[in-house]
Amino acid sequence: MKPLIRSISLSLMLASLCAHAAQTKPPASPHPVPAIQDTETPAQRDARMGWWRQARFGMFIHWGLYAVPAGNWHGKPIDGIGEWIMYNAKIPVAEYKKLAPQFDPVKFDAHAWVALAKAAGMKYIIITAKHHDGFAMFDSKANPFNIVDATPFKRDPLKELAAEAQKQGIKFGFYYSQDQDWTAPGGAAMVVDALHNGHWDKAQDGDFAEYLHTKAIPQLKELLSNYQPAAPSVIWFDTPTPEMTPQLASEIVTLLNQHPNLIWNNRLGGGYQGDTETPEQNVPAQGYPDRDWETCMTINDTWGYKSNDTNFKSSQELIRTLVDVASKGGNLLLNVGPDAHGVIPAAEAERLQTIGKWLDVNGESIYGTGPTPFPGEHGTFSRTEKTVGENKPKWIPAWDWRATARPGKIYIHLLTWPGKSFHLANATANIRKAYLLADPRHTPLKYTQKGHVLDVQLPARALDANDTVIVLETT
Repeated sequence: MKPLIRSISLSLMLASLCAHAAQTKPPASPHPVPAIQDTETPAQRDARMGWWRQARFGMFIHWGLYAVPAGNWHGKPIDGIGEWIMYNAKIPVAEYKKLAPQFDPVKFDAHAWVALAKAAGMKYIIITAKHHDGFAMFDSKANPFNIVDATPFKRDPLKELAAEAQKQGIKFGFYYSQDQDWTAPGGAAMVVDALHNGHWDKAQDGDFAEYLHTKAIPQLKELLSNYQPAAPSVIWFDTPTPEMTPQLASEIVTLLNQHPNLIWNNRLGGGYQGDTETPEQNVPAQGYPDRDWETCMTINDTWGYKSNDTNFKSSQELIRTLVDVASKGGNLLLNVGPDAHGVIPAAEAERLQTIGKWLDVNGESIYGTGPTPFPGEHGTFSRTEKTVGENKPKWIPAWDWRATARPGKIYIHLLTWPGKSFHLANATANIRKAYLLADPRHTPLKYTQKGHVLDVQLPARALDANDTVIVLETT
């Protein structure tokens, strides 16, 4: 399998700005209820997706009752990601619900969380309103298993975050587990393997459609209505199962259609594609050239807080991942997992602040840019590793260089310093000036261009070891 090769001449640079924005109108809807994606024009879609395509970088927050056990149950560490502890440890419903009186995150500070996202250069926040454990992190009248009714905290942190995000100019949205719910009768539980094959407690038995009608859809109505005008801009669904039939999914779509500016992903189920592809924990070899897409990724190995997970990615790796995603026309949704006190782990906050400092200087090369105009591979497919949740070879990136673009400018991201010069064999655009973006004077760099062959002379050392950006102005 070879990555799709795309080249862009100068005359096509404007078209490349929106990357996958110029998508064709989909065929007539095969769905019981047409979604907005089935009926809108390309221009309407471009307008609805406009802010999201400009953003490039967002914060994912996995926070819930699972932060209390923090990866341990009855004194023993439980394998797997933190927010799946109920499933992986096969905790009975009644026992899991006893965690709620222990959840009192008095150190939660909505202003500090949103300020951290802003300092990191993130343009939107998505937080888990309800994960698969069924615990609602908001004031829900539809079901009492929520942070206001079931815990001593008695506050709605999502309301505080939504208001703070609006105040600080950050878009805001909700993750909602529409399908899996391990504490509601009838809620689904995924079949993962022979040891993880659905329900494990009779208290989970029930009718899925009834669960949907009495809990999931009413809570989605609350999330879509109770936080206006502050939120939401996005609804992020997850883990659809076969129980989510096209007909049942269409009932959710009927609700979503009442909010015409809403963006939602491809994980609803029932055959609905939504707006965005959602690769998890990896960056596809060529992205999704014909779709809006967003890689979601953790800073360590877990989404929800796990006290013994200290395998944090370096700031350099995270910056390079952001650049890699942007060079393929996608967004990066980078996760933090606050603890049971309401504190984002210091190691995660420190990395976000480092990314933000890099973006303060180099953000022009990320926000609102289109994908690379140059053909070429920057990695190989692994012979042994598979992508998360898929039986496909994992793409292993080479950290040499990447490119992003906007009309009149091409940004060369030097992830590994090449030495005295940068050589490019397929520079089809005419270059009129070259300089380093981190150089406040934009001192011109010497270069030669013969046909499509470009050589740019560089200083002895990189200005930033993570990524030094060359700006190529074009005619």
